[in-house]
This record gives sequence, structure tokens and C-alpha cells, in this order.
Amino acid sequence: MEKEKVYDLIIIGTGPAGLSASLYSSRFLVKHLVIGGIIGGTMNKAHKVENYPGFESLSGMELADKMIEQNKKYGTKIINDQVVKINNNKEKEYFEIFTQQNKESTYKSRFLILATGMEHRSLGIKGEKEFMGKGVSYCSTCDAAFFKDKEVAVVGGGNAATMSSLLLTRYAKKVYLIYRGPKLKGEPTWNKRVAENKKIEVIYNTNITEIKGGATVEKVKLDKPYQKKDFFEVQGVFIEIGYTPSSAIAKHLGIALNKRDFIKVDKEQRTNVKNILAAGDITDKTADFKQIVNSVAEGAMAAKTVFNEKVKQEAREKRTIKYD
Repeated sequence: MEKEKVYDLIIIGTGPAGLSASLYSSRFLVKHLVIGGIIGGTMNKAHKVENYPGFESLSGMELADKMIEQNKKYGTKIINDQVVKINNNKEKEYFEIFTQQNKESTYKSRFLILATGMEHRSLGIKGEKEFMGKGVSYCSTCDAAFFKDKEVAVVGGGNAATMSSLLLTRYAKKVYLIYRGPKLKGEPTWNKRVAENKKIEVIYNTNITEIKGGATVEKVKLDKPYQKKDFFEVQGVFIEIGYTPSSAIAKHLGIALNKRDFIKVDKEQRTNVKNILAAGDITDKTADFKQIVNSVAEGAMAAKTVFNEKVKQEAREKRTIKYD
């Protein structure tokens, strides 16, 4: 009978944390597998990255491609699939991973690194779901080119919103940046560029309460009149109001979370569950400073911790071998 294949490590997530963990695992000669739905993760949605050491300026997609290419040079196996369930088989001392496309058989591993990142937060208003893909978007990098010479609204006040607004000015004739607060909260560099761009008009202290249209988006309703109008005519709405951690799998495994549902980890990326680590945007270590460089660092540390634990386990196993 063929021996059951069990990996040393399976990394869940193909964003910067997961790809960094994979790179370091390869260098540590840890037999591993990477599983993720969107290769590159939310990094793909950054139209311009100017604060990653070694690169003056490049898109998130370009940076993701470079990370993937580097991993492939080590022969990394990356499966483009969505993990739907994980069992902690304590009797056999491994984890069983079930995916959307491979529900009947499972992947098995002694260690896990969760690098599942975050999901876009929605407004939860009338018309948002109905017009998804029909003028409502959560990714300006993906959809900006479809709004050439049109008027669009961007909702939010952080880096994602300001960067999206700037990208959209390359295509749209007018961009309305609608923010519920009195002052943009993004990095000063992006705020300055927004203020200097004549195509962008910022509407402060205002919320969108409804999205309306026919076949596609035609207008939005505001919670207070702007230019003496309750409805504002736009052909697109880009929602950039932040993210929520993708921690459903972690909850199922009994992993400790903080009040905002980020995974609690120690300085070596361990969770409270034996042999499960976490890295990147999903963790509580950098909950208020989500940066690619932080995710990469946490991924590297998680891989190093797995290597150290693997060495310890192998040493213990050797000490328990009985000779005739």
C-alpha cells in the first residue's frame, strides 16, 4: 500500500505573507504546499506601490508576479483553490485540508500557516449587491478602464480610497471622493496628490445611502444634500472602506482571536493551537498598519518557526527509536 502523503507544512493563502512563507520554507528545505484562491491576494489591487524596499515604483500585480516567479524557481507547488474546511486530526498528528475543487480527497500536513488575509468591507446599503459588476466595484485596479470619460464616486477616506481616486482620473472625466469624516486619513503623500488633482472633488461628512439605476448604476443617494441635490449622478461606485479579516477557518479550529477577529499570535507567529501559525493581514500584530512589507516579514518568521519546530520534533523522534 502506498504510504500516505503528509506534507511538513501547508500554507493557506497566496498573498505576500503566504508567498514569503513559501520562499523561506523552500530555503529551509521544508516540504510544503501553498493553497490560495487569488494568487497575489489584495496586493494585486494596489495600482501603485512606492514604499516596498528595493523598488521605486511598481504595481501590486507586478510585485506579486515577481514573488511568484521567485517561488517557482524553487519548484514551489501552488494550488489555485479555496480552502473550505480544515480538520485537526490529533490522533494522527496532522491536519486535513478540504478545498472547493477537491472535496473528496484531502491534503495533509503536520504544520499550518494561515495567511488568509482580509476581505473587502461592504457598505450594506440598498442597491450595492444588485449593481455589483454593473457599476459597483471593489477594485479600481481591475475595473477603472471600463469607466473612460464617465463620472464615478469613490467611497472612503484612507489610502485605498485616495489611491483608487487617483488611478480613476486616468480614465474617468470626474471623480467624486465621498467620505463620512471631516478629513482624509490616508498617508500625507496620497492626500496631497488628491488635493492637487483637478479631476477629483472631495465631499466630506457625507454618506451614500442608496445606489440606483437601470441596467447599470446611474445615481447615488446621499444622506445630506450636495449642490442642493439628494441624488448624485454617477456611472460607477468604487467602495474602498477597508477590510475585515478572513478568520472563519481560524474560528472553526478554535484559534484565539482579538475583539476585531484578527488572529492572536506571539512574536514567532504561533497561535494558541499547536502547530498552527499565522502571518500577514490576518494577524493582530499589525492590525492598524497593514503593509506588504509587514506581511512579508511575518511570513518569513512563521516559516522559520516551523523549521525550528520540525527540527525539534525530528530530534525527539530519533530519541524514541528502539533498536533490537
